[in-house]
Amino acid sequence: MMVNKMAVENQLNCTDNQAGLEIVTGGVTVPQGFLAAAAGAEIRYKDRPDLALLYSVVPATAAALYTQNKVQAAPVVVTREHLRDGRAQAVVINSGIANAGTGPQGLEDARHMAQLVARNLQLRTEDVAVASTGVIGTLLPMERVETGINIAAASLSAEGGTEAARAIMTTDTRLKEIAVKVDLGGHWITIGGMAKGSGMIHPNMATMLAFLTTDAEIDAGFLHQSLTAAAQRSFNMITVDGDTSTNDMVIMLANGQAKNPRISGTGKESVIFQKALDWVTQYLAKELARDGEGATRLIEVQIQQAASLIDAQKAGRAVAGSSLVKSAVFGRDANWGRILAAAGYSGAEFDPQQTSVWLGEVLVAQKGTAVPFDEDLARQVLDEETVVITVNLGAGEVGAVAWGCDLTFDYIKINASYRS
Repeated sequence: MMVNKMAVENQLNCTDNQAGLEIVTGGVTVPQGFLAAAAGAEIRYKDRPDLALLYSVVPATAAALYTQNKVQAAPVVVTREHLRDGRAQAVVINSGIANAGTGPQGLEDARHMAQLVARNLQLRTEDVAVASTGVIGTLLPMERVETGINIAAASLSAEGGTEAARAIMTTDTRLKEIAVKVDLGGHWITIGGMAKGSGMIHPNMATMLAFLTTDAEIDAGFLHQSLTAAAQRSFNMITVDGDTSTNDMVIMLANGQAKNPRISGTGKESVIFQKALDWVTQYLAKELARDGEGATRLIEVQIQQAASLIDAQKAGRAVAGSSLVKSAVFGRDANWGRILAAAGYSGAEFDPQQTSVWLGEVLVAQKGTAVPFDEDLARQVLDEETVVITVNLGAGEVGAVAWGCDLTFDYIKINASYRS
């Protein structure tokens, strides 16, 4: 899938007036005091970077969210242990091999990765988080990993964020990074992020990895609360194929280099910070869904008038994740019955006889019943780069948004030969 460079560039170096944000070029190293680097360690791929290192020049407050899969990769286990005290200073990430299903040796290797970074950067091992993505059931080539870590540690820079974002990609077809600045009562703070993910993505830490940085001074408890809330509205509202990975992880580091008054969770500064973080995570989440393996279009499902947030989220996820809906979008078939059916099995409480469905601005069903509509106009909607599906449940006043992508022949091709 080709990247629409013009669309991306139009978002950069401009002001998002609705969110009050200044969007700036770059990612995780835009906030003050963050450095990054990438190295080609030939872990699985040749002639491309496959190991990334992210570093804060001072110890940072840390928060993280992890996969809900009961099968959890070694780096997830190790990072849970290391971030238990709510602080970190570096994150090392490799692509190509997931270090999952690798037993005691895999745990030893993940811990050794942290030790290698700590030795290079003169840190406590416990202040290094570890993340991996790629093929399950294969041990890491640790000699090559060590070489890659040594190279990355020696080449850390404020310009290294983009290459780090490139190094964490697997089947991704595009970089996923973003940075925004926002004014907190006269103190400008910055939030940066990078993510990877194209397949094996489903709500509840949908294989996806995301790394967020901010130079804001922020209370540890509020950082975790804010990250959790943002993920609920972004990373947990996307789906590509219904598979939740063993390696999913979101880590956020806050190093306080902006010297702003501490954000504690009360006051307007906390509200502004939350809105900025929501925007960043939703941007990255949409990029993940847009880059679904083999996908040609992003699907945005807007649920309106649900009885509760849980109901709205259930319905949105079900519609976005329906293989039949996804296939219909790929085939440009305005088969609205599949949308209504997906909402119906989602577990959301609503009366189908009060439910209406739109494709873009085209009303295709009202109060659970078909209405005449222009098939050609609906097909044009389904041909857009972003296909918006609106479902009004007529059951309350709560809404939610979910994102997915169409299901294409190429998804099968990619995943039928992933290990080869």
